[in-house]
Amino acid sequence: MRKAKYLYLGKGKMRKKIAITAVASLLASAVLFTGASSSANAATKNLNLVKKGSLVVGMTLQFKPQMYLDAAGKPAGYDYELLKQLAKDLKLKLEIKNMDFAGLIPGLVSRQFDLVSVGLTKNPDREKSILYVREYMPYTTVLAAPYGVTKGSTKDAWNAPGIKITALQGAAASRIVKADFPKATLVEFPQQNDAFLEVASLRANAIVVEENLLNQFSKTNPFTLQKINLPAPLSQAYGQWTVQLGNTALQTELKNWLCGKQKSKFLANTFKKQMGYTQPALPPCV
Repeated sequence: MRKAKYLYLGKGKMRKKIAITAVASLLASAVLFTGASSSANAATKNLNLVKKGSLVVGMTLQFKPQMYLDAAGKPAGYDYELLKQLAKDLKLKLEIKNMDFAGLIPGLVSRQFDLVSVGLTKNPDREKSILYVREYMPYTTVLAAPYGVTKGSTKDAWNAPGIKITALQGAAASRIVKADFPKATLVEFPQQNDAFLEVASLRANAIVVEENLLNQFSKTNPFTLQKINLPAPLSQAYGQWTVQLGNTALQTELKNWLCGKQKSKFLANTFKKQMGYTQPALPPCV
């Protein structure tokens, strides 16, 4: 029979001998009692965050209704609503860093923030410096021109010398212009609205842009631009959150969170409320 081991607590007359097995039992009870709290905070551990207790996010708040500044100058839109819930679930303070699109990846690489929430689409060059999480934002990319233009509804009609096509600098739209309209001149802008205005003011012939952004622009600027009805969209893709290269812990945490919210319909419900239309199907979680 094994002899019991003891732990002595206190001093002098108050000194008490307690069996270690009893102490272990008390500690186990304490763990069970605080288990809910420990589990709730587990998501914030070992995620290699830039700032302790905070989730710092890089965004470009000029893509209404996906992400933008409201009338009070505060973040709003689909992405922001997701991030608010994410920070709440992880028990972290949400901090938004708003900057031009072209500065987001360099900012992520230099650890200015933990993740980029702007719906980046995958491409091999980006994957050399950042990690993608998973799909959460569906995109349909289209070609638009000044209202009333009757140039043609084929790519060949717009793929010609002398044609100027605008796009957001560094975005998938820029790559699409280069690939689909190599004879045209690509004119890039660091801000999306400037790319729109260049076409609206007739200084450029067309713009390659996400359809939801074109719809939003047309709501506030009716009879200014029109979608060119090509036989098919220029691109069907999905935007993703991205994190720093090597931070697989945060990547996994965010992927699991997005999958959970996709299955619970939180993504679809938030999308419908913020974007104004039914969310196209996202790839299934595996």
